[in-house]
Amino acid sequence: MDATWMQWLRGFVTVTVRGQAIERLVNEALADGLQLWSIRRTKEGEMQGQVVVNDFFRLRPILKRTGCRVHVQDRTGLPFWLQRMRKRVFFAAGLVLFFIGMYLLSSLVWSIDVEGNSKLSEEQILQAAKAEGIYPFQWSFRLGDSSDLSRHLAQKLPGAAWIGVEKRGTHITIRVVESSTPDAKPLMSPRHLVASTDAVVTKVMAESGRPLVKTNMRVKQGDILISGLLGDETSGKAVVAKGEVKGLVWHEYDIVSPLTRTTKVYTGNKKTIWYGVAGGRALQVSGFGKIPFDMYERVTQEEKAAWRTLKLPFGRLKETIMEVELQRTTVGVEEAKAEGLQQARADLIAKVGPDAQILAENILHEKTDNGKVYMKVFFEVDQSIVKERPLVQMQGD
Repeated sequence: MDATWMQWLRGFVTVTVRGQAIERLVNEALADGLQLWSIRRTKEGEMQGQVVVNDFFRLRPILKRTGCRVHVQDRTGLPFWLQRMRKRVFFAAGLVLFFIGMYLLSSLVWSIDVEGNSKLSEEQILQAAKAEGIYPFQWSFRLGDSSDLSRHLAQKLPGAAWIGVEKRGTHITIRVVESSTPDAKPLMSPRHLVASTDAVVTKVMAESGRPLVKTNMRVKQGDILISGLLGDETSGKAVVAKGEVKGLVWHEYDIVSPLTRTTKVYTGNKKTIWYGVAGGRALQVSGFGKIPFDMYERVTQEEKAAWRTLKLPFGRLKETIMEVELQRTTVGVEEAKAEGLQQARADLIAKVGPDAQILAENILHEKTDNGKVYMKVFFEVDQSIVKERPLVQMQGD
């Protein structure tokens, strides 16, 4: 039978008995009240069994009377376990300290994230949180209830409609819902809308004010398109002119497009450098020596150490040095012209606005010289031609 937990607490040994009077030994031992169990014969004619430690020493007189010999094969139970632990006191102490350290580390706040803020700065929110005791390396058990922290933070940040504080292990997330306030509209004084450049009008739409131009009219820079004066001189009223006026405008561009292109390509050769990172500092541990490339780019990748959901304040940094070289390619004249025109169109749209539309383009002059294509191009663009002019300026003229 298996040993009971009381026998394990007292300790027991597994023994092998040799001799001619093994049965007599067993009978006398049981008669004297010794605890023997799991008794069995072996192939060699020996007997194996288990006996409590205290009863093992009571076997000696019986062994002498029967002429048998005993050999201890195994020792089991609490007394033997404690004896082994005394021999490994440093290991046991280290194990205890390890679990204590892990408990302490898991009781600290390691990181704080702020989500949902746009008008309130992250620094402003973290400053208010610090006043409530929420900051890295703070003991989590010293923090108040999440609902109380949320309410106190909302009181400290008037621009927040609601703030939620979520504690998950060693990580705290502060979620912010900002109060929506309508944008203040700028105060505008009465004004005209005038032509920003020479053009032929293609569209007139007045929201307020009096339109003075029509479609297909030619206007010059500075002409009034939508007047901010309503009525006549005796009963006139000044308003803020609003509306949209578009017109055809001609833009002249001098385009230079090279026939040779220089591009940067990776050769595939690289060198890897590893750093140990702790407390915001990095120490190189491999990849020493000079960089063997004339031209190169650096790519870094940091890996933080973690234990389950716990992010530890150390890790490693991988820096990859990749060799690059410049590669020159030659393009045809038509391809160079197409690229030059495309770049000019993009520059033109960026200048006059995304609502503009290029209706036509005419190449007035073209030549190829010194590995470049030179072009003079006229673009016909349908674009907004309005700009503001205060009425005060008009009355003072």
